[in-house]
Amino acid sequence: MTGLGLVGAPVAATAAPARATYENPVSASFADTFADPSIIEAKDGWWYAYSTADPLRAGDEPGVMHIARTRDFVSWQYQGTVFDETNRPTWATPTSGLWAPDVRYVDGRYVLYYTVTDTTLDPGDADSAIGVATSPSPTGPWTPSDAPVVAPRTRPGTDPAARDFLWTFDPSGFTDVDGQRYLYFGSYNGGVWATRVSEDGLTATGEPTLVAIDNKFEGSYVVRHDGWYYLMASSANCCAGPTTGYSVFTGRSRSPMGPFVDEDGISLTASRAGGTILVTQNGNRWIGAGHHALATDHAGRDFLVYHALDRDDAWLEEPFGITKRPMLLDRVDWVDGWPRTRAGAGPSDTPQPAPVTGSDLGLTPSDPAARGFRGLRPGPRDIQSGAAGRVRGTARTTQDVTGSSVRLRLDVRGDRPLEVRLGRGQDQVRVRVDERAARLTVRSGSGRSTLTRTDDLGLRGDGWRTLVVEVDRGGVLAQLSEDDLGDPFAEVRLTDRDLRLRSAPLRLRSTRAVVDNVSVRRLAVEADRLVPVPQRGALIRAEDFSGPLADDDWTWVRRDADATVASGQLRWPLQAADLTGESNNAGVLLSDRTPEGTWIAETKLDLDLGEETVRNFQQAGLVAYRGDDDFARLSSVAIWNTRQTEFGRELVATSDGRTSYGGAIVGTPDAEMWLRLAHTTDAAGEHLYRAATSRDGKAWTWGAVWAFAPGTSPRIGLVAHGGDTPALTAGFDYLRFYRTTWPAVDGPRS
Repeated sequence: MTGLGLVGAPVAATAAPARATYENPVSASFADTFADPSIIEAKDGWWYAYSTADPLRAGDEPGVMHIARTRDFVSWQYQGTVFDETNRPTWATPTSGLWAPDVRYVDGRYVLYYTVTDTTLDPGDADSAIGVATSPSPTGPWTPSDAPVVAPRTRPGTDPAARDFLWTFDPSGFTDVDGQRYLYFGSYNGGVWATRVSEDGLTATGEPTLVAIDNKFEGSYVVRHDGWYYLMASSANCCAGPTTGYSVFTGRSRSPMGPFVDEDGISLTASRAGGTILVTQNGNRWIGAGHHALATDHAGRDFLVYHALDRDDAWLEEPFGITKRPMLLDRVDWVDGWPRTRAGAGPSDTPQPAPVTGSDLGLTPSDPAARGFRGLRPGPRDIQSGAAGRVRGTARTTQDVTGSSVRLRLDVRGDRPLEVRLGRGQDQVRVRVDERAARLTVRSGSGRSTLTRTDDLGLRGDGWRTLVVEVDRGGVLAQLSEDDLGDPFAEVRLTDRDLRLRSAPLRLRSTRAVVDNVSVRRLAVEADRLVPVPQRGALIRAEDFSGPLADDDWTWVRRDADATVASGQLRWPLQAADLTGESNNAGVLLSDRTPEGTWIAETKLDLDLGEETVRNFQQAGLVAYRGDDDFARLSSVAIWNTRQTEFGRELVATSDGRTSYGGAIVGTPDAEMWLRLAHTTDAAGEHLYRAATSRDGKAWTWGAVWAFAPGTSPRIGLVAHGGDTPALTAGFDYLRFYRTTWPAVDGPRS
């Protein structure tokens, strides 16, 4: 999240130990479900993850938000729960859910925000609110506040007595470079909001601002990267078992209060809401990837911590009906200014390089005075950090820092200035943290010039600070934060194109500063381009609707006599019918010439669903159809006040024949748009369909993948249904099939 954006070939740097690997789900050793994860690197050198209040395994009691920890993201230890009967918030009803924790380090203590689904503040049900608890330790004891940080809210303009409560869910904290603290919260019923909070993080102040539209986004998380504020939020149903299509989308802004727009400049508050895909399912075992947090490793690479479902094992057996959502981990690449999970490849189900933890140079980060430094004295044993080091005069590492791209991370405490030096002579970088003067200063010397940049500290306090210094050839970035969660309260960027660090020890200079968790690593090398996507090849066949539908080209499922061909279009009035659940009364027009092999099906759709008004659930588009209870539908659809493109899946989900429907959201819709389904079969014989949408027929957004079982024969068709009020007609210009390739990005399973 710090973000000098080093890309391309790695450079020579400090020697590093062999890289460990992990495999998803990372929570498997202690939990089958660990949903809505939040994570922090605590001052004791461990990473702590927190989850929502589900049973860890089948048959377990739900638990009131779980805690686990790791040092390397490979081995994990369960640490118990946040709350129990002794410290449960008194203003939460006994049956209230306590969901979606978000952890921060604020002014010397840990602060945990969480959702309370039902409070005692109103006699009715579902008056959700945001709670907050504090602790000196990441494992507690946690002390809940006596009142919500964000109280229950009713819909603006309605009678409060009607108790039409908005979903005040899914909190996420953030601290800006000026020291102002924010809290993001909200969900489908009401949208995502941002509010300022007090310096201690416990009280909302001022009026909240809508930053993402209702009925599309929840589970928000905000980071600052390269001067931009990125709002990342989940979309679609989190918990539809084997048809869960949950995904995460991103918008960015120059202000933490928005407006946030996607890579096409479309706002997250528009009725045809934007959103650049951060993670979505790719055809391997994992579906429903979402509700995330970000962690930055010691090499400066960001990792997405999120939950997902195994599509072949989506439910807890006892109690049935709770989705099994284990915790996953995957790297994030910042490509052209946008975060992408594995450069767009999506969730991993093969061994992956683990986050870089620990330090080079022979240092022991959690006890920096133990070895690797000369002149660093043992410091006072801190209740939060444990063993620490005290800098009196100059301390230097016994090994040199080499190479031109390095990352230093350390925690510092005390009101005495601390100076950090990397390199030597004119080819060095000096960073000075001065709490008394409230200044963060970076100085770079190269050749005969010296460059200096300074930023005021946005916060003052007695707690630990985390200093990060990244040097990437001619760029220097220094950040001071409380928790290294992408929300620094001071930041300095300096460009010195002549800078080349000379090999030298890392030097720390102060009169009494205390330091801990000192890490020096080669700066991570990120991917600088997205993984390949299917490309349209040679035309296989086309139906351009230049004449009547031929019986040897098309088959109707429930023929609709109102569908006609005129002026080069299939004109199909939307039916008051559907395919989901037990309805199964909508017409489906199937192509009799669906090709074999790997191909793309494409159509151009004219369907003006308007904006803002409620037209549930008028839609039209493409369908991969095996039957009324086994299909994947890509459509432009009205969902309450929003307009979305949904790639929905229905299948028989239980042994007694019950169906499940869920969907993944793809790109932004328009009155005129293009839809694609790319098809392949994998080594196991499964049919994989990946969806794409476009608003101009040229730039395409490729989204989620749905799978059909081996041995089936889905056919491609068209649909137009969801309601006939107001009367609307979908226009299809053509249905064409093209050759393509399915790029190997390790997504589809073999």
